[in-house]
Amino acid sequence: MGRIDDVLAKRAKGEAPGGAGTKALVTYLCCGDPDEAGSVDLAVACAEAGADVLELGMPFSDPTADGPAIARASQRALRNGGGLDATLRVARAVRARCSTPIVLFGYYNPLFVRGEEKLVALAADAGVDAFLVVDLPIDESMSLRTLAAARGLAVIPLVAPTSRPDRITKIAEVAKSFPVPFVYYVSMMGVTGGAGATDVLAEAGKQAARVREVTSRPTVVGFGIDSARAAKVAAADADGVVVGSAIVRRIEEGTSPEARASAVRAIVKELRDAL
Repeated sequence: MGRIDDVLAKRAKGEAPGGAGTKALVTYLCCGDPDEAGSVDLAVACAEAGADVLELGMPFSDPTADGPAIARASQRALRNGGGLDATLRVARAVRARCSTPIVLFGYYNPLFVRGEEKLVALAADAGVDAFLVVDLPIDESMSLRTLAAARGLAVIPLVAPTSRPDRITKIAEVAKSFPVPFVYYVSMMGVTGGAGATDVLAEAGKQAARVREVTSRPTVVGFGIDSARAAKVAAADADGVVVGSAIVRRIEEGTSPEARASAVRAIVKELRDAL
């Protein structure tokens, strides 16, 4: 089993820290914000505080799925020289310090420019476990999936509230032939960073459970999860949650490396305890 499959299977079986009934926590941060070395330390802090999977965000000039907090983080990272190469260096450094699964999160343009075959080789060598490309539809992802699978990497599919049943069935079909360690269910229309209403997040969890039934893959909920309470609501029927903007805001507010690391550890621990 791959690292992601292994950690999610342990959660499902109650063998992970916390025991039976605990849900998976996926944490996101934007690589290069506040700087490259800081991103390494903060990613490791997330892992040590209880994150099951690390999403390392590749800063991009036009993050159309992301709200103000992550957009600002991307701009800061780009000004600091961040990008695909820096994100891969962060991934390599994080892998040298911990075994927590790593998902390379981003948009397709930088991947296309680098070339899928070269990208997969670089990511595999850096210790990345999977890609999550928010603007790459599943129909257009087969080339990347094939190359990634050959190196033991996965491509994470996304499902939105507007996804038709046939699109979810397509994911189930793909999962029979390619690694799909989990499905990412987007809780609401719009961008990241907004506070999701309790009823919206509860419904998202129920929809995620239906996606799991169709795909036979663990399904986590992301977007709008800005607190421990929101995480608990969203994860009630899902297999876990993804939290990004709330962590990125803690990094933005930090006035020193120590303050940022302390704030990140605190929120991840709150989320882990809630789940």
